[in-house]
Amino acid sequence: MDAIRVRELLSVLTEKELETVPIERSETIPSSWYTRPEFHDLELETVFSRTWQGIGHVSQLAEDDPIAATVAGNPLLVLQGTEGRPQTFYNVCCHRGGPLAVKRSGEDGSNCVLQCWYHGWTYRLDGSLRGVPRFDRTELFDKRDFGLIPVATDVWDGLVFVNLSSSELQVSKLLDGVADRIAPIDISKFRFVLREDYDVRCNWKMYVDNYLEGYHVPFVHPELCKMYDFREYTAETSKWYLLQHVPLDADESFYGRTGGTAFYYFLFPNFMLNILPGRLQTNLVIPVDADRCRVIFQYYYEDTESMKGQELIARDIEYSDEIQKEDIDICERVQVGLSSRAYDRGRLSPEAEQGVYHFQTLLRESFREWRGRAIAGSDSLV
Repeated sequence: MDAIRVRELLSVLTEKELETVPIERSETIPSSWYTRPEFHDLELETVFSRTWQGIGHVSQLAEDDPIAATVAGNPLLVLQGTEGRPQTFYNVCCHRGGPLAVKRSGEDGSNCVLQCWYHGWTYRLDGSLRGVPRFDRTELFDKRDFGLIPVATDVWDGLVFVNLSSSELQVSKLLDGVADRIAPIDISKFRFVLREDYDVRCNWKMYVDNYLEGYHVPFVHPELCKMYDFREYTAETSKWYLLQHVPLDADESFYGRTGGTAFYYFLFPNFMLNILPGRLQTNLVIPVDADRCRVIFQYYYEDTESMKGQELIARDIEYSDEIQKEDIDICERVQVGLSSRAYDRGRLSPEAEQGVYHFQTLLRESFREWRGRAIAGSDSLV
């Protein structure tokens, strides 16, 4: 983002605009935040490059099968670490920026290396440069100066998170209390089954707003009302996450169990944990541009082996897909409304939209921090 764009954003993101007021008097964020391209660029740097991003599960990792991901436009590769914990590197060869892939080496194929698709440079799994074809005549070249760039990685109950910025705050601190709250459910015992990607023609914040309230459920998802008693629908906020929970119908069976509670956790800025007895579904919302996002659904289950378990999984995935299509339809329609001349900003229900308020408050805080850095001249996003 050039200096002119930065000045334009500073003129819009004034102290008054970024002020936080109680929900009873709060307005929503303005429609321009959902539609103008410069906000997309700003959010990649101020939000997505500075927060923990949930990208997978340790059960998806094997020595020759890493997790590929993209965070704030940066390609990443998550590997099964040499010391038993996942480690992450930018998926970028230090020669000329090529992508990497795992390749077996040695006569018996027992050793794994990372090899660039472009020119064949190879790296050990600790990121150090190993092989450099046709570089014998290159002067003053030291392999130690060209290792892969590591990325901060953390694991919580089997889920893998990465952070492009150095962060002293571990994911366990961000999600403090979650494991105790959902007990006896233990998601560390769940295993990965399926990933589904959905491309949605709306701004990523529009999708998050929709997730963070049950206000729309009776109108958009009437079938869901048969599963839950929405009179008991409750939202609770912590510093970095929000919990929505609702009792399950005691007469309905979910993954071989009756009753219990559905827990819907949102970790700022874009990660969801949808937890039911026997099932975990994660959603990662990735901004593509100002009016498009990609939502990655990953499904994890406790019973993945029995025939009954497989039947329940198949039904759950089919049902979840139907709900997702309903959400996509309404989000895309709302994006059109946000882009129209008729709308700028609205008001929030203190009873039903505490989650939206919490999310938009954290977003304002992120913009306030950027504004302070930009005025000080330390963060121009150029």
